Amino acid sequence: MISEQELEALSYPGAPRMGSNALPGAKATAAIQLSHRYESMARGGGDNPLVFDQGFGVTVKDPDGNLFIDLSAGVGVNSVGRCHPEVVKTITEQAHRLMHGSDISNTRRSELAQRISQVMPDGLRDNCITYFTQSGSDAVESALKFAKRVTGRHQIIAFHGAYHGVWNGSNALTTGNQYRSGYGPFMGGVIHAPYPYAYRFPFDTSHKSAERIAGEYVDYLLNTKYTAADDVAAVIVESLQGEGGYVPPAPEFFQLLRAACDKSGALLIVDEVQSGAGRTGKMWAIEHAGVKPDGLLFGKGMGGDLPMAGFVLRADLAKKIPAMSQPNTFAANALSAAVCLKNIELLQDPRLDLINRAHQLGTEVMQKIRDANSPRIGEVRGRGLMIGLEMVEDKTSRAPLAPERMGQILGRCFQGGVILVPCGRNGNVIRIMPSLTVSRAYLSKAVEILLEAIKAV
Repeated sequence: MISEQELEALSYPGAPRMGSNALPGAKATAAIQLSHRYESMARGGGDNPLVFDQGFGVTVKDPDGNLFIDLSAGVGVNSVGRCHPEVVKTITEQAHRLMHGSDISNTRRSELAQRISQVMPDGLRDNCITYFTQSGSDAVESALKFAKRVTGRHQIIAFHGAYHGVWNGSNALTTGNQYRSGYGPFMGGVIHAPYPYAYRFPFDTSHKSAERIAGEYVDYLLNTKYTAADDVAAVIVESLQGEGGYVPPAPEFFQLLRAACDKSGALLIVDEVQSGAGRTGKMWAIEHAGVKPDGLLFGKGMGGDLPMAGFVLRADLAKKIPAMSQPNTFAANALSAAVCLKNIELLQDPRLDLINRAHQLGTEVMQKIRDANSPRIGEVRGRGLMIGLEMVEDKTSRAPLAPERMGQILGRCFQGGVILVPCGRNGNVIRIMPSLTVSRAYLSKAVEILLEAIKAV
């Protein structure tokens, strides 16, 4: 396995190192003001005080020279770290050969389609077709069209707390108010069911688990008269819910979904845009459940420093999609395809063992946080390096920690040189999702800064 010293060499040394007395510094403030003047603040990070100037591994620098440890990996994107030397080499070499190739075959694109088929979970492995896109939202839009065409049905089942994107169809699946308010109406025919968020499940779980209740409810929707069951094209579900609070259901939930879809004829499509690419300690989070999906959505960590996403569909189903019915000019350009191939190579490299290491590190970090026994941390949950801390006013009431206190905690971390991104239906979940190449020393240091900030606030 790669040594800690080798991993440390893949990030800037000496982090965190803060040179500015106040953040953001003068240069970062100027960049923020320029952005506010000329760029839409509809984007996700519009009010963030951080400005990226340089990045290497799990560390980033702002234009004032402040050096941070990034526990967000660009919101789960940089699985092998920023500007990995082998990725940079791949970009340089490929840039001299071919970058854009239009929506026709190029050698790297074809090679990538084959490689993706080889690393899919059971049921899709070597039995699938990939449709490439630039982002997760694009991939979901394509999945919706393909599911309807394949089945001849029109409705879709998604889940409370879901995040699948922000376009018309994908936003209809997403439930966050900030993404929906004032933007409707969205695509019709979407049914939302409870996701098994056991810590805040709305139903009594004294006799049945949240997973069983949620799974049986979907079975009811799909296989009971008077529920429009015969018109449901697909169930689209996150294998580990992301924006909804980093919620990892027990395998039983997905097993019940698979059985319900088998009875009804609906497709089971798993969204692995954030949970895939090794983040949870397996290449795909659905593999923890031992379930065979009919389709899979990927993105973020597969492309890393360059945009790459797509929808993978079982081969026999893909035969029903008409040729040239979904053009996409920029998808899987040769440069992005080459980088994705390199990222897969690094993730699958037995010497690096990054995926198994993610499981080990995640177990260690979650135990360290639990051992801190903070009265403000209601629950620590996750798999691998996809960890959520549910922040509460107190453990008895489980009342979500007030937004101002969340802001104070994240602000203290930022001032101390640690980048974190919150999530959750109440905005009270702190997520830890560093690059899989994070050194133990940097991860431990960043978690200590986080725990000190929680204690101080």
